[in-house]
Amino acid sequence: MKPIVTLTLNPTIDGSASAEAIRPLRKIRTTDECYQAGGGGINVARVIHELGGAAHAIYLVGGPTGRILNELLASTGISAQPITIAGTTRIAHTVFERVSGMEYRFVPEGPRISGDEWKACLEALDSLDFDYVVVSGSLPCGFSDDAYHDVIETAARKGARIVLDTSGPALRATLDKGVFLVKPSLGEFEGLIGRKLPDPDAQKAAARELIKAGNAEVVAITCGHEGAMIVSEDAAWRVEAPLVTARTAVGAGDSFLAAVTLALGQGKSLEHSLISGVAAGTAAVISPGAELCRSQDFERLYATLREQVQTV
Repeated sequence: MKPIVTLTLNPTIDGSASAEAIRPLRKIRTTDECYQAGGGGINVARVIHELGGAAHAIYLVGGPTGRILNELLASTGISAQPITIAGTTRIAHTVFERVSGMEYRFVPEGPRISGDEWKACLEALDSLDFDYVVVSGSLPCGFSDDAYHDVIETAARKGARIVLDTSGPALRATLDKGVFLVKPSLGEFEGLIGRKLPDPDAQKAAARELIKAGNAEVVAITCGHEGAMIVSEDAAWRVEAPLVTARTAVGAGDSFLAAVTLALGQGKSLEHSLISGVAAGTAAVISPGAELCRSQDFERLYATLREQVQTV
């Protein structure tokens, strides 16, 4: 199996910490500080690596914080290809408040990317040999909503499959070109479709609308604590998420997407790919801070979920 390529145009250093209580105007003392290389595609690459797969992460990075992000990612052993930009890589921060059990997430907008920097990114992608490329995360400042069309065209020349996880206008614009798999959350999917989807039957029918229109071959919908669904032209499966005590929401969707893509790349069925995704997403929410999915938690959860998959 060729390494799965991930593309992250707006990566971040993900900082996480805990505090007893968060109060305005006061100095908040934190503990359990941790910093990880983050951003959608980088998170996907980290989880693929954690689950024993091979990933190659292309990402745009710049400034003093960019050098730190490079060091953080290098320490994981993941194959990576940074593209240097003039701007400064953003730092996001998540704080868990112990007294309430609530999590607060602060995510900057990120730097503006020039046309030449985007061209360098596309050239890096075009130089690789791959079967799957995961396009995940927000678009940087100044990008047009259809910027991912360039990635789709590059992948098409190589006969590779596009796996898409973005939101808002970029999601709609990219699907106009058509992808192999798209992974919206239920809220993102309802925004895309333009109506509420209150039950699995409605969600499956809406997914089939996208497939029939040529927007995607496979639609994977994540529904938070209610689990997830995966739909193709002739099959649909659903898995309920197991009951766990969630410690964070950071990286759950990225972990889900990583496990689904890895399973499909290994030739596994949609059914087993969905089970892998829900196991990885659940493993992420029980891991502290930005640690994402841990392989031992994934294996344990996967074993319990194999008996709970349902045909929709």
